This record gives sequence, C-alpha cells and structure tokens, in this order.
Amino acid sequence: MHRLAALPSEIRQYLIVTGNYWAFTLTDGALRMLVVLHFHGLGYSPLEIALLFLFYEVFGVITNLVGGWLGAHLGLNKTMNIGLALQVVALAMLLVPAAWLTVPWVMAAQALSGIAKDLNKMSAKSSIKLLVPADAQGQLYKWVALLTGSKNALKGCGFFLGGALLSLAGFRAAVLLMALGLALVWLFSVLSLKRDLGRAKNKPKFREIFSKSPAINALSAARMFLFGARDVWFVVALPVFLASRFGWDHWSVGSFLALWVIGYGLVQGLAPRLTGRQQGQVPDGRHALGWALPLVLVPWVIALALQAGLYPAASLVGGLLVFGVLFAINSSLHSYLIVSYAGADGVSLDVGFYYMANAMGRLLGTVLSGWVYQQYGLEACLWVSGGFILLAALISTRLPRHSSSHQGPT
Repeated sequence: MHRLAALPSEIRQYLIVTGNYWAFTLTDGALRMLVVLHFHGLGYSPLEIALLFLFYEVFGVITNLVGGWLGAHLGLNKTMNIGLALQVVALAMLLVPAAWLTVPWVMAAQALSGIAKDLNKMSAKSSIKLLVPADAQGQLYKWVALLTGSKNALKGCGFFLGGALLSLAGFRAAVLLMALGLALVWLFSVLSLKRDLGRAKNKPKFREIFSKSPAINALSAARMFLFGARDVWFVVALPVFLASRFGWDHWSVGSFLALWVIGYGLVQGLAPRLTGRQQGQVPDGRHALGWALPLVLVPWVIALALQAGLYPAASLVGGLLVFGVLFAINSSLHSYLIVSYAGADGVSLDVGFYYMANAMGRLLGTVLSGWVYQQYGLEACLWVSGGFILLAALISTRLPRHSSSHQGPT
C-alpha cells in the first residue's frame, strides 16, 4: 500500500481501474462458463442456453448508450462502482434454491450482469483517455492494449475457474465465492477511485448519446460485425459441440476455452509490437482493413475441413488458434482507434456509443450461435462468421487513413 501511495496519481488511478476491470472480468468469465455448462448438464437445448444470455446482451446495448451519458454527468468512478455493485447483486440472484433457477429468473440475473459488465468496461476504457497526455498516442495505444489484453487473459482464467469450480464445488458454492470476492473489490474501489474522473465540463444533453463522427460511426459498425463473427460460434455452439461431438467433460471444455481466451489476451497486449509501434507508427484505417482481410478466410477454411471430415479435432483446434491470434490483433486495433478518435471532454459518450455497437454484435452472435448451431451445426456458424468479418473489412475502408488528433475525426 505504501508503494502504491508513492506512485504518481495517474498511475495509481490506472492501476485501480485496471484492478477493478480484472476482478470483474474474472467473475464474468467464470459465470458465463458456469451457466453454459450447468444448464447444458440439466438438458437445456443450445437455443435455450443462448436465450439465457439474451438479456445480458440486450441490456449491454442499452447500457452502453445510457452509460456513456451517465459517465459524462456523474464521473467514471461512479459508473464503475455501480457496475461492480450490480454484478454482486446478479451473482446473489443465482444463490436461490435450485427450483427457482427458471429461465426467466436466470435471464433477469444475466440482464443485471450485462448492465454491470458494460458499465465497467465503458468506465475502464474511457478512463485511460483521461490519464494519458493528448500528444502521447503511442503510450495511449500501449496502455489500451495492455488493459484490453490483460482483461481477456483474465476472462480466459475465468472460463477455467468456472469449469473447475463447477466440477469441484458445485454451482451454488462457486457463485457464493465469487460474490464475496467481488464485494471486497467494490468496497476498495469506492474508497480509492478518484471522484471527478471523466466528468464532463460541458454536460452533454441526452440526445447527444449518438455519435456525430463519421469515423466513430464506421468503426462502430465494423466492431459490431467483428464481434458478431466471434460470438456466432464461440458463445454456445463451440462449448456444446466440444461436449456433444467430442465427448469432452467440463474440465476439458473450460480449459480449452480458457487457454484460447488467455492466448487471445496475450496477443492483444503484444499488438502494438506486431502492428508497427516499434517503428514509431500508430494504427489508422489501413491497419484495420489490412488485418481484417486474412481473418475472413480462417473460419471458412475450418468449416471446409469439418465438412470434409479432415482431422476434425485437429482442424478445429488449430484453426481456432489461428483465428484467435488474428482476431486479437483486430480487436486491439479497434480498441485503440476508438479511444484515439473520442473527444477528450465527455469521452465516455463516444466510447459508450462504440461499445453499444460491440454489444449489438455480441447480441446478434449469441442468438445466432444457438439458433444456427441447433438448425445447421457448427460448420454453418463458421460460414456466418466469415461473412460477418468480410462485412467488417468492407466497412473499414471508410476509416481515416491517417492517425487523427486526440480530438478525433469530425
């Protein structure tokens, strides 16, 4: 604690924001895996499992729109702390007797969790814009990549934790442990996080939640299809496929998805090195397009291999590792570009609008993951995934070709 107090204020706030984001992400990843595997074990169909997450994604869309406006009015410390508190409540809702865990009840708990997740994410991503000098775009890219990459590595650990706790302790005990741990994190955050962080000097009107920037609108649309392309196979189809087709148990499914997301997060953290920052470059629209195009082919190649029966397990696992590397770089580029494009005053408005599109993509991907898999199988999910990435690449042609100033394109 003494070492933390001796650090510059900006670094202390960055560490607290990052620590909050890490703790939240760990419980969020574990909860997702717990719900998927627990309810699959109870005999729920893939579409029914997807519907459990429907409100999680729907309220994520709403939260990002309204949350950006709230962050500009109240301050990002308050929106982050509200997110942590809501996640504790969502976890507590799952501690009811097993007979109460009906689909509507779990959907309501997931709705709260979706609100909590996107308040937390919007607050964390927006805060970095305010903690880095406006002329230090390389440093901004590095900090965004580290935050995003470490978050996803922790989410992967959460997947592993969820599968492990379900096998070792059962559903209720796992949820209780996570609720108690996150409550302690919330208490520390309330006492430590800077109170005026991110509060706009000129209070935006509610109608200003929609972005007027062509660059942010284009980036948001590309982000929607990019994340729809991931979740159309990842959320429901892949874990159910691994359990039903290959006969993997909870440990195996949770471990694979955990390692995939951890590796994905590590690559995100390395993205500045891989995309030219070492040579003094920061990304622009060309990078977003250039890294999206090769990603289009990966899910289609995996689908062809599965349809041909060509070493199905090896083709799927190997292909998804390649997908993870390329997707991580694309995601990290987008995460930097939105923070760079966003205006400094009321930054949460632009970031909130962008992550609204991100949540729309997750919503679309989640519903399709259950429905397309149930109707047509994993191969069809992968074909849809490649199509979505192609749309993201085409939209990326409209992004600015040169890095913008800290005020963002107009």
